[in-house]
Amino acid sequence: MTDIYNIEINSLQNNPIQLSNFKGKYILFINVASKCGFTPQYKELEKLHQTYKDKLVVIGVPCNQFGSQEPGSSEEIQEFCQVNYGVSFLITEKIDVKGINQHPLYSWLTKKKFNDKKSSSVKWNFQKYLVSPEGNLIDYYFSITKPLSSKITKHLK
Repeated sequence: MTDIYNIEINSLQNNPIQLSNFKGKYILFINVASKCGFTPQYKELEKLHQTYKDKLVVIGVPCNQFGSQEPGSSEEIQEFCQVNYGVSFLITEKIDVKGINQHPLYSWLTKKKFNDKKSSSVKWNFQKYLVSPEGNLIDYYFSITKPLSSKITKHLK
């Protein structure tokens, strides 16, 4: 099993994000897109972030692999998220969540050999992966699972 806290990823502003800073908190990773039918989930993700920020870190991960629904530059993505949804949670650089150029973060999230729990594949934008305060994969949730769903929030109560 690989330690998720050793994986490197940058913010949308191209600054390194130290996942180890989030030890002791839940982390919810979501592959996000600005032009998707599920894009309004940004609003619920922000509410989730505000409601549970003492014990949860929400991290949006822009990806353009599903229907080319995240074509924008880093600046365009940031402006879209802030202007349209008031997003204040962390957004990473745009990455690939599947395929030959899959980012190491998503290799960990989707491969049992790295996360020691289960394998999955990212089916569409706004799929969610919940990691425990100890850095273990809890589960993943398909796009149709709303951010404030009890499937997710039951772990945070």
